[in-house]
Order: sequence, then structure tokens, then C-alpha cells
Amino acid sequence: MSWNLPNESRYGIHSVDHFALEVPSLDEAERFFSTFGLRVTRQQQPEHLELRASASDHVWGKIFTGASKRMAYLSLSCYANEIDGLTQQLKLNGAQLVTDGTYVNGIGVWFLDNDGNLLQLKVGEKLTQNAPSPQKSTWRRAGRRGVLGRGETGPVYPRHLSHLLMFSSNINRSVEFYRDALGLRLSDRSQDAVAFMHARHGSDHHLIAFAQSHAKGWHHSSWDMANLDEVGRGGERMRLAGYTQGWGTGRHVLGSNYFHYVRDPWGSYSEYSADIDYVPAGTVWPAGNYPPEDSLYLW
Repeated sequence: MSWNLPNESRYGIHSVDHFALEVPSLDEAERFFSTFGLRVTRQQQPEHLELRASASDHVWGKIFTGASKRMAYLSLSCYANEIDGLTQQLKLNGAQLVTDGTYVNGIGVWFLDNDGNLLQLKVGEKLTQNAPSPQKSTWRRAGRRGVLGRGETGPVYPRHLSHLLMFSSNINRSVEFYRDALGLRLSDRSQDAVAFMHARHGSDHHLIAFAQSHAKGWHHSSWDMANLDEVGRGGERMRLAGYTQGWGTGRHVLGSNYFHYVRDPWGSYSEYSADIDYVPAGTVWPAGNYPPEDSLYLW
């Protein structure tokens, strides 16, 4: 079924398959992401980490060794009947196709976006949710204790990747490229500071977002949690483990989700997120442009 709007590109991706980062220490990365609540396994040839969440065995992230933290590549997936059309859209919108390199393999189409980021486009399962992620109630019945001590509550486990945010050297150009070449739609933006984009086949309020900066870069990955309580507990668990820098717990305005960002050892973030707005397939989302003071957080 087609979910096209008038005057938009014909084809669109449906999911982020996974992201890949380079960091200086795999041991340090294993400790951080394991403490965060992800399942981390070490692979060989080349040596790297794979990140899985609790809802499935899908690999959402790959962590390789590098001189400094950077995004190695981003893998996007689409339906089989759209990959040829998406490839043509990439060419028409100035994407540079790539046929060799450290991470380039023979699967799908590899290309550079408008900022020089390496991306993979391939046929794959739709991983974005087909409905809002269910919120596990924290309501308790009379006669039962609702809260235990921190030592008795245990860790929290993210269910799946929700979205990611990258720095962009030109946020308007990035929005145009990901709209016209990859078929994403603008959800909302805060002037020239940040922009949020969703997938037309049904996704959270933002699948990919961009923040204006002097250069490209990796800002954060966001992980879906069952409720606000898990967001807060996750942040506290990370604090007790020594990861004391971050932002939250709070609630966003654009996207509406509860959040807690934890700064990793390399200066980027991983976010616990719950109850984000959802854009069903076939829905025209009323994208807005808001001033920063009324965009980033409600509380």
C-alpha cells in the first residue's frame, strides 16, 4: 500500500536496522552498554561488540575499535519492492555510491549522505513499531508495597532501539536529503537547532533526528523502556555505576517522551525513553517549528 503525500518522493525506508560506532576501548564499551541494560556479545574477525535489547535477538548496534569515537556507518532497511526506486532517489539527490571500504560489504547499497556519513540501504524486516509501544502500568493495588530499596529493584532492560540523533553541519540540507532521497518525513523542528523525522510506513515521532553543529557527528541512541519508572531507575543505576553525567529525568515536548540521557565515556549519550508519540502509516503529522524555549523539555 502506498503512503505517499502529494509532491513527495515515491519511496521511503521503514527502519533503522542498526548503527555502528568506533570507540577507543571495547572493554570500556562493554561495561557501559552492559550496565545500561543491553545484551552485549563480543565477536571476532574483526573484533567488535554486538548490542541486543530484550524484545528480540536483533542486533541494534555494533561497536568497533577506533582512534576516537565516531559513527562508522548507519544501516537502513526498506521493502524489497522499493530498493530499486530508493537507489534511484539516492542518485537523483546527489548521494555518492560507495563500492569498497572498511565496512562496505556486498549487501545492499552503500553511499555517503550530504554530510559524508557512510550509510547502508538494504532489504530487511520492518523493525519500527506498527503501533505505539505498550506502556507497562506502574499502578499498584491496595495492600502491596509499591517501591522497594534500590538494592532490591534490579537492573532495567531496554526493549528496542527507538531512534538516534546525529550532528549535522547543515540541518536544512540534512532534512532535505533524508526527505527526498530516503523518504522520511519531517515531524517537528526547533528552528535551526534540531529537526525530527519519522518513517511514512509507521514509526515513532522520530526515527532519525539532526542537531545543528559545526560538523557531522554522533549524539545519541535512544532505547524504548516500559514506563517512566524504568527510565528513572535506569538513570539511577547508571549513576551508581559511576556514569554520573547526563540530563534527566524529564519529559520532552517534541515527541512527548520521558527521558534520561547518560553520557558515555566518549562524550556522546545513550537515552532511556518511554511513551514517545507515534505516527501511524497513512497519518499526516502536523509538523511544526517551535522556539527552543518551548521545544526541548516540559519538565
